[in-house]
Amino acid sequence: MGLIQGDADHRKFNKFRDWWLPGTLVLLATIVFLCGDAGREVLRYDRTAIGSGEAWRLVTGHFAHLGLSHFVLNALGMALIAYLVIALFTPMQWLLITGFVIAGIDLGFWVLEPQLHWYVGLSGLLHGIWAAGAVGGLRTGLVDHRLLFAVLVGKLVYEQWLGPLPGSEDTTGGQVIVAAHLYGAISGALIAAWFSLRQARPAPI
Repeated sequence: MGLIQGDADHRKFNKFRDWWLPGTLVLLATIVFLCGDAGREVLRYDRTAIGSGEAWRLVTGHFAHLGLSHFVLNALGMALIAYLVIALFTPMQWLLITGFVIAGIDLGFWVLEPQLHWYVGLSGLLHGIWAAGAVGGLRTGLVDHRLLFAVLVGKLVYEQWLGPLPGSEDTTGGQVIVAAHLYGAISGALIAAWFSLRQARPAPI
């Protein structure tokens, strides 16, 4: 299995240049978590507050969490997904992917989920990074990347038809907003496909 064994072209997980972004994302989530309930109230995605001009919540809401279990699950998930896909794009590309995914989730919430009053958590961004890696990895031809893509699609289909995975709401301590996973995944897949098409485009003669 390419991801497990560590293909030289796709596994450089021990280098700082590959890990600074996911490390920074988890660090930001850690800082917000340490701010406690008061910090979560000020920083969460809140539709009414955003409409009143508190635009920072469009970003900070993705780093706030309901509690310790919610935070730990998302942090571990981010570390795992980063381990599997981090070498598929450059650090600058991952930075652009992160910004695009956050913007895509926020746009989806604002336009398509007017009934959603507030939201917290890294899971939407996590699914966006997962989708970007899964789509970007298809060009490698490795079975691992195809499996990663298939698992993501299966999870999204399940959530859209049947709701959150069994036990996920008990574990996180609150309602799982599966729309965040869908919008994050769509955004991540779109920008990853764009990067892959650019890389595959033949150089001008």
